Amino acid sequence: MLTRKQHELICFINDRLEETGVSPSFEEMKEALDLKSKSGVHRLISALEERAFIRRLPNRARALEVLKMPERGTKTPVRATPEAAPANVRVLPAPANDVIEIPLHGRIAAGMPIEAFEGASMLSVPAALLGGGEHYALEVAGDSMVEAGILDGDYALIKRQDIARDGEIVVALIDDSEATLKFFRREGAMVRLDPANRAYDPQRYKPAQVRVQGKLAGLLRRYD
Repeated sequence: MLTRKQHELICFINDRLEETGVSPSFEEMKEALDLKSKSGVHRLISALEERAFIRRLPNRARALEVLKMPERGTKTPVRATPEAAPANVRVLPAPANDVIEIPLHGRIAAGMPIEAFEGASMLSVPAALLGGGEHYALEVAGDSMVEAGILDGDYALIKRQDIARDGEIVVALIDDSEATLKFFRREGAMVRLDPANRAYDPQRYKPAQVRVQGKLAGLLRRYD
């Protein structure tokens, strides 16, 4: 039996993973649960880990995996009709088993910017990973987003859009020539692109230098 805060936290983590494929940060979890400090988040995560609801992925900072949801023995809530679902179970739509192809626009830097959109081919992606809208894929190069669970060689699935909210992971095109994958922030009259690796510094640009090319919708990873 979970406490109310433990239940709120695992639901928040699960929703974020389903939406973006990336675990929320401890700061985001603290704010979502209205906690006073990150130590409270650590205690809740440890409790969920002890009860085998979540696990921390090894060698990946801030990477969590939901093993099961409350009152269930599977990682994902059972899909059902609204009439059949118990009141404490969130109903999910039927899975999409189709595979679709989206453009693969070469490699994008998760570290220092590199030339954007090298070459073009197609990448087969399970339709269930994508929501509405137009999408494309980029192969990640670099390690500056490792603390967000984004590794070198991953395929970033990007929803094409030209606006972003603070805190979203976006593809930012800099000076119309170089692209990078970073957290988007507004800082006064500047745009700040934040890495998720303590070894890298934020990048600051004038708004006219940065064009948002899309936001992260999911990740694909191949294991050889």
